[in-house]
Amino acid sequence: MKISIYNQKGEEIEKADLPAKIFEVEMNKDLVHQAVVAQMSNTRKVIAHTKDRSERRGGGRKPWRQKGTGRARHGSIRSPIWRGGGVTFGPTKEKVYTKKINKKMKTKALFMVLSSKVKDKQLILLDKIELTEAKTKQMVEVIKNLKNKVKKDLDKSILIVLPSSNQDIVRASKNIPKVKIIRADSLNVLDVLTYKNLLVLQGSIKVIEKTYIK
Repeated sequence: MKISIYNQKGEEIEKADLPAKIFEVEMNKDLVHQAVVAQMSNTRKVIAHTKDRSERRGGGRKPWRQKGTGRARHGSIRSPIWRGGGVTFGPTKEKVYTKKINKKMKTKALFMVLSSKVKDKQLILLDKIELTEAKTKQMVEVIKNLKNKVKKDLDKSILIVLPSSNQDIVRASKNIPKVKIIRADSLNVLDVLTYKNLLVLQGSIKVIEKTYIK
């Protein structure tokens, strides 16, 4: 598959071949859904927690003697049937939400969503991004050039894929709404689907191949 390569001014400089194993994979929505659910579940934090009778304060002394009072027998005022007592079947921090998905399935789902981005013309390939300073203004100018000359709706949301860490680009993009920076070896299905447009640096293609194709 041929795709245009642009510079940061929005000018087309050459054409490049994208690897078919990554960018020409047929979509399987069920597999993509499974990968997204697994990723969201594995990053889910357990917040809801109710205290059972052992976690409630007090209740160490038997409220009254076992026999002879005419009242029902009780061992603790922190019993679930007492006001202020523990909760019997409430949510606890011990609940596990993690889901397992095979590595091959996860990789295949990633290739599917990358292929769909190319098919829908939501992937822009850049030769490089060079900033003289780590300033938001300079990064906004790059996006503005690409929006005016390559894709009009580029500013809706952008995932910028770098071949390696670049702190200048990270700092310059931090204050731009709906823009996220990610390294090519950390690509995942959820981020690719969350952001409408992919801005991929040319060097990232080789990193993706090296990371995900054995």
